[in-house]
Amino acid sequence: MLNHFLEKAFNLRDGELRISFFMQCYIFLLITALLIVKPTVNALFLSQLGADELPNGYLLVAITAVISSFFYNKALNRFSLRTIIGFTLAFFSLSFVLLSILLYNNLIYDWVLYVFYVNVSLFAVMTASQFWTLANLVYNSREAKRLFGFIGAGAIAGGILGGYLTSLIAGLYGNRIAILVGGLLIVCCTPLLHQVWKMRVRKINRYRVAQRKNQNRQRQTSSFRLIIKSNHLILLASIVAVSVLIAKLVDFQFSDFANRAIPDSDELASFFGFWFSTFNVIALLLQLLLTNRLISYLGVTSTLLLLPVGIGIGCLLFLTFPELWVLVLIKGMDGSFKQSINKAALELTILPIPTHIKNQAKSYIDVVIDSLATGIAGFLLIFVIRKLNLSTSYVTVIVLFFLFIWLLLIYKLRDAYFNSFRKNIQSTLNAEQDGKSSRRGRTIATAIRVMESGKDQEILDLLDHLSEYTLSPLKSSLIHLLKHPNNQIKAATIKQLYKYDKGTAVQEVEGLLTVKDDELVHAAMEYLLGHTRIKEEYVFKNYLDHSSDYIANAALLCLAQEAVDNPKMALKYDLMQRVEAKIKEFSQPNSDSRSTEIAELLTTIAYTRNKKFYSFIAVHFNHKEEHVVKHAIEAAGITAAPQFINPLLDFLGEKAFRKTARKALQNYGEEITKTILRLQREEVLKDPIKKQVPKVVQSFKTVNTVSILYQLLEGNDVVIRLAAAKSLAVINAEASSIRLQRKKISKSLTKEIAYYKRTLKVIAFLTPMVAESLQLAETEDAETERRLAREALLEILDDQLNSSLSCIFELLSLQYEPGDIKVAYYGLKSNKPEARANAVEFLDNLLNSKLKSEMLPLLEYHVMDNDAYSLLDKTGPPPSEYNYLKMLLSNRGKRIKMAVLHLIYQLNDSRYRSLVTPLLKHKNKEVRRLAERVIRQQQAVIPA
Repeated sequence: MLNHFLEKAFNLRDGELRISFFMQCYIFLLITALLIVKPTVNALFLSQLGADELPNGYLLVAITAVISSFFYNKALNRFSLRTIIGFTLAFFSLSFVLLSILLYNNLIYDWVLYVFYVNVSLFAVMTASQFWTLANLVYNSREAKRLFGFIGAGAIAGGILGGYLTSLIAGLYGNRIAILVGGLLIVCCTPLLHQVWKMRVRKINRYRVAQRKNQNRQRQTSSFRLIIKSNHLILLASIVAVSVLIAKLVDFQFSDFANRAIPDSDELASFFGFWFSTFNVIALLLQLLLTNRLISYLGVTSTLLLLPVGIGIGCLLFLTFPELWVLVLIKGMDGSFKQSINKAALELTILPIPTHIKNQAKSYIDVVIDSLATGIAGFLLIFVIRKLNLSTSYVTVIVLFFLFIWLLLIYKLRDAYFNSFRKNIQSTLNAEQDGKSSRRGRTIATAIRVMESGKDQEILDLLDHLSEYTLSPLKSSLIHLLKHPNNQIKAATIKQLYKYDKGTAVQEVEGLLTVKDDELVHAAMEYLLGHTRIKEEYVFKNYLDHSSDYIANAALLCLAQEAVDNPKMALKYDLMQRVEAKIKEFSQPNSDSRSTEIAELLTTIAYTRNKKFYSFIAVHFNHKEEHVVKHAIEAAGITAAPQFINPLLDFLGEKAFRKTARKALQNYGEEITKTILRLQREEVLKDPIKKQVPKVVQSFKTVNTVSILYQLLEGNDVVIRLAAAKSLAVINAEASSIRLQRKKISKSLTKEIAYYKRTLKVIAFLTPMVAESLQLAETEDAETERRLAREALLEILDDQLNSSLSCIFELLSLQYEPGDIKVAYYGLKSNKPEARANAVEFLDNLLNSKLKSEMLPLLEYHVMDNDAYSLLDKTGPPPSEYNYLKMLLSNRGKRIKMAVLHLIYQLNDSRYRSLVTPLLKHKNKEVRRLAERVIRQQQAVIPA
């Protein structure tokens, strides 16, 4: 019962409560010990040496931290993190026990106070840094975002208990007993460390283990250099430095005013303990009630703004009322926000940094940067406040100056934080950055080299690339290609000559008419007619009746092309009679016509626009040679005849003919989009065709076709929706003059997310039913058939779930930077949990609040945790198979309808008759027939 309450209250999931409890206890003991020893040592220091010596203490802390960090990094190269943390705990525990002994024997000299003032400062930063480094090993970015608030509550609770214990123990037994208790509490952290390491760190995935093994090699680069190389780490280190600097200046003012008001060391320790605990009470309330909510609502970097803004308001108040109670408010703001909201947000900002860099850099930032900032605070107090003999009230002016810098750094951190997630996902996937283009520019020198010595395919690719350009320096090289042994290259070269002066290389092209290659001869003759000064009459009189079939057929095709705009030419040279004669010749059983001749005749027929010849085109849709079929498809497209629409759509489903069929359908103009839309609504399109029809619509790239794509996005079939979304993405990238309507995209995105969630729910409901059926030792044949029907339905649903996820991200790429969306998508599809967690966190920072609330729970439960069952509504009436099947029949495509009807047939339950009856009038023949079969079964009399 208690476990269930804690999991629900703090968003804990299965297997997280125990490890999180140990982590919480660990930080609880550390902070309890800190809040005992820190106010006690501070009180001793202030009472014996005075607040004027605090700046010297700050400088000593900085110097000691820099020196100790050198040895600490050496230790990281030789020992494991677990060993180092254990040694650190033992060292500080013994040092505080030693201080207690010195206090007991009244051996407290000035140098001893300096040593232990530095010792407490290092204990505060080192142990906290080590704990959060350990936490980053235990949790991924998404777990951390949910659980750091819960764990951080342990730190705040420790601060509350430690402060009040200090007030109680120091008041009753003196400072030496308080210090001893703090030292003993530190020892209790050691078994918790071992347990956490055993439970979680040893069991992390292989990828992170490999990263940890590589840390020694990575640490050959100094921590300082690692930070300098990363804009993210520079900003993070700067923010930590400025926040610590301001905290120390505020602490100095607070300590100075408090020491003047309370000269007795025991009373001062009690005062510090009381207020430190009170600050932590406030911090605990903030942690439990606001931290997670604020981070989720504002985002990580925006949450960081709250602390400097709050301190700024307090400083402005102090300038008006320079009194201790105002400093208590400022110190309270710093103490409560820093340990709750700001602490959780700050720890999250370093999560996107790769693990091997993060562990090293974080220790450096938390210890060295923190301590150096402390030293700078001491320097400012010594050489500005003390040297100029200014009142401590002037410290507030310095604080306000650094607050402005703090706010500016946080503003810049957001982009760096975002970019770090992007880079981390990409490096985890070992993929190239998606935001960079892979275009290869070809220089003129390279183009000439390819033409002269390249392979045939390289030359053809180059010529295709050059179709967009006219480059005069390439003219001679192109003419030289007319002598290339590959006829396909020659034909492609002729097409390039149209870009140059009329009559370019006319003699070379005319010489190609004698080559026995239909495509080349036609290309040459077409060029002579269209790009030279040779008269049409000359060509047709000399070549239509030529003894060479290659030349005569090419001339006939050219005549058909010319006759499209010049009907008199067709009559003058008897075009129809010549075509009819060719058809009769090629239709003879013993015809020895070449397949290339047939292909050329098909194109000729298409240009005649004579319907009585169209049957010849239709017959050759089934020709045994692929290139003839392609010419038949092209011919059908040239005619733009309605009778060819359905055959051309069918060819979209065949990979070999897909590209040709798409171009052929484009010849029908935008009117074809209305036919496509009607077929989609009637759900009669075949499955292999669905992915291709939006590409046909996309090819027109007009405002009207975009409207058709929007309508395709509204359809029931997720395959068509995904293809439509991809087509919109292409138009968005290539047609800058067309602006997509964000409202419609947002509407489609919301619907797709709802579709994804409904699919998840059905899968979560049906999966246990199938599993339960499999566990039965013996099952009847009917039960086996029902199980197989459910399995088939689940397989389709799982396939559609992946398509729906792809569709969601295609639609997101229309609203956000496509490169960022691709990075997130590939991260989610990765097999590596760290990449998936980073991808979700990346989206959390990228998407607006509405999309985050709709998408992220689905991604966390399904993509990351594979726990779709958690999405089922457990509060309302229990879900039923009847309701889910009803939903699938009402808003899914033909494939799902068929699977559901098959399952209903196996269930043989008369309750489903009302769901099946409307499908008797469905436009799709297969759906209609299966629905009729189900109805007949339910009408039959079934014996008991």
